[in-house]
Amino acid sequence: MNEYLKMRIQTATPLQLVIMLYDGAIKFMRAAIKEMEKGNVEKQNELLVRAQDIITELLISLDEEKGGDIAKNLKMLYIYMKNRLIEANINDDIKAVEEVIELMKSLKEAWVEVEKRERTKAATTNSKPTQPTSTQLTI
Repeated sequence: MNEYLKMRIQTATPLQLVIMLYDGAIKFMRAAIKEMEKGNVEKQNELLVRAQDIITELLISLDEEKGGDIAKNLKMLYIYMKNRLIEANINDDIKAVEEVIELMKSLKEAWVEVEKRERTKAATTNSKPTQPTSTQLTI
């Protein structure tokens, strides 16, 4: 792993890490499609398994108690996507991989919006002038 990527991961917020995972899964699936088109089954399998591993990581990071219905729905979607990738790998089904890519892109867009809102909220909170305390002097 290069130093730049290491630094990005170490300094990323939890939301940014989720977005990075989505990017990685999408990248692996797109590469897998190229290998499927070439008939390179071994490389196709390797890439689809890497995408499945990322989905598994997303799946196990869910907290159904705190996340409620959203977490439960994401869990069902992640399981569905993982199963579709397994089927795609077994049947050399490019359309199934494309379907999962589209699902991942839609979910990623939602996470990007959440991350933007969180960043805006943090910037607004941090930019508010503080009220003087008893030890501060106001002039």
